[in-house]
Amino acid sequence: MLSRKTKHLLLKIISMFSVVRGYNIPVIVLAQYLSSIFILAPEKRALEVILDKNLFLIVLLSSLTIASGYIINNFYDSKKDLINRPNKSMLDRLVSQKTKLQVYFSINFIVFILAFFVSIRAVLFFSCYIFLIWFYSHKLKKIAIIGNLTASLLAVLPFFAILLYFKNFYNVIFAHATFLYLLILIREMIKDLENIKGDIANDYQTIPVIFGENFSKKTITFLTISTIVPVYFLIEIFEVGYMDIYFYISMIILIFFLQKLWKSETKSDYLKLHNILKFIVVSGVFCIILINLEVLIHGKKVVETIVR
Repeated sequence: MLSRKTKHLLLKIISMFSVVRGYNIPVIVLAQYLSSIFILAPEKRALEVILDKNLFLIVLLSSLTIASGYIINNFYDSKKDLINRPNKSMLDRLVSQKTKLQVYFSINFIVFILAFFVSIRAVLFFSCYIFLIWFYSHKLKKIAIIGNLTASLLAVLPFFAILLYFKNFYNVIFAHATFLYLLILIREMIKDLENIKGDIANDYQTIPVIFGENFSKKTITFLTISTIVPVYFLIEIFEVGYMDIYFYISMIILIFFLQKLWKSETKSDYLKLHNILKFIVVSGVFCIILINLEVLIHGKKVVETIVR
């Protein structure tokens, strides 16, 4: 049997894991590596990309910065989350606000030091990234439209860190980024509909609070239809291999999403829409390998050779 002290420590670890949304970090790491192999540096061998020490550091720095971002966001949203996410909020509160800040500053200090091992540009990039996350959580999040646009930008910035590292500014990369940005922006607006009670109580000036749910739904509809533009370029203009299957299926799911959007009225309805968008984004990460299946086939042969 575990002692009371050990149980208390485990609960605090679970609480901190919840605060930093540890379940999201591995997906982001996988997305960065797959993007590097199949999109950002397709001319390099997969093993060369995987063993790149600077890339490893950039991915690590991105993960740590995102984790610290979740902490500061949780710190400022503690009152709102009591209304919007009471169960998660109770778990998160097992770690004091003081401890959260201590971990937040400690992580950021580690990021700042480790960035020097990559380059001065990395130091500047992650310093700006950390500042933007704090400024968003402290001020911008409460401002309609600007908050949504900033949150979506912060979500895709880790991929631009890798883009700047490889210095491959292909048009196909920006088409992928545009599609991802629009999906995340739509998800942010769905979250505003989902959290409208807490936003009103804590004076968050979101689009549903200021302009109403109907206007918000119209905006989401426009943005959803706009995803057709990057998808057209990715399927018809650029070479994405078998990943075009993913984009066709995504379009079908988004049609279903729009139908459900206009029937949604409750928090649980919007939560389902949120999960649909999350599914499209996460499945998109795994579908990146469809761009060039030969990489997997070659990797399998290498492994078999090593085993023999």
